[in-house]
Amino acid sequence: MSTSASAVAPAKINLSLRILGVRDDGYHEISTVFHAVSLCDEVRIRPGAVGSGCSVSTSGDRIESVPTDEGNIAVRAVRELARFAGIDQVDVVIEITKVIPVAAGMAGGSADAAAALVAARAMWGVPVDDDDLHAIAAGLGSDVPFALIGGTARGLGRGEVLASVLSTSSLHWVIAVSDGELSTPAVYAEWDRLVAAGDCQPSDGADDRDLLAALRSGVAPDIAVHLVNDLQPAAISLRPSLTDVLAAGTELGALAGLVSGSGPTCAFLAADRDEAIGLAAELSGLGLVRAVRYAVGPHPGARVMP
Repeated sequence: MSTSASAVAPAKINLSLRILGVRDDGYHEISTVFHAVSLCDEVRIRPGAVGSGCSVSTSGDRIESVPTDEGNIAVRAVRELARFAGIDQVDVVIEITKVIPVAAGMAGGSADAAAALVAARAMWGVPVDDDDLHAIAAGLGSDVPFALIGGTARGLGRGEVLASVLSTSSLHWVIAVSDGELSTPAVYAEWDRLVAAGDCQPSDGADDRDLLAALRSGVAPDIAVHLVNDLQPAAISLRPSLTDVLAAGTELGALAGLVSGSGPTCAFLAADRDEAIGLAAELSGLGLVRAVRYAVGPHPGARVMP
């Protein structure tokens, strides 16, 4: 057993997010193409005092809404790994450094859970293989398995059934972080309302063959025309100002822009690094969003830091 272990895990952008319908268990059946980018949270785990249980500390931007008790998904991850490994008493300190925007559609909480899983496995030295770790991750949340593997992958079911996708070039992104947060359940509930009202409809027979072919070719403009997010109308319905952000990004030269996941973050694909950095500077100057960041993908999944 090590005295401590640290791990990082990446944010995600959904290059494609298609909602196929509502499942019997209440979740939405989706078909998605996940893409990990270079915004990463870090999770450090160290032993706590005997009998102290799990404690959480957080640092970084806008962490007020990140739970520091048993409601934090990183705590759940550590406890589930301990249960699987037969560890009865869990006394650890979990230190989370947030870089991924909070409640912003980029799966920051899922990244924390994935990083906590690999850090705790390393600290305890438990013989839990990657398949078992994936199964634990799937029980924690739909995006946690992808945060473990990173790269680019197609996701089915709730998003937890994954198949890696070949992506032959780096993609350069400008991430526009809006003020405030959007809850993923609230955005899905708004999508349900829009469907009932006839303003949205589930994807029917659509697939991502053209997107996957474009990713294999690695040509950014070809990839741009196939980006899609079925949740975008629901996010915009709850946050109409996102329309202005998306319009500004494309007017400033982005190849394409879309709401990331459930939002309210918007992601803009640029032709190359220089174009992305220029776009980020111009978009930042408009004052439409709280922060603008540059990121590149695909990025590796959760991994222990030396």
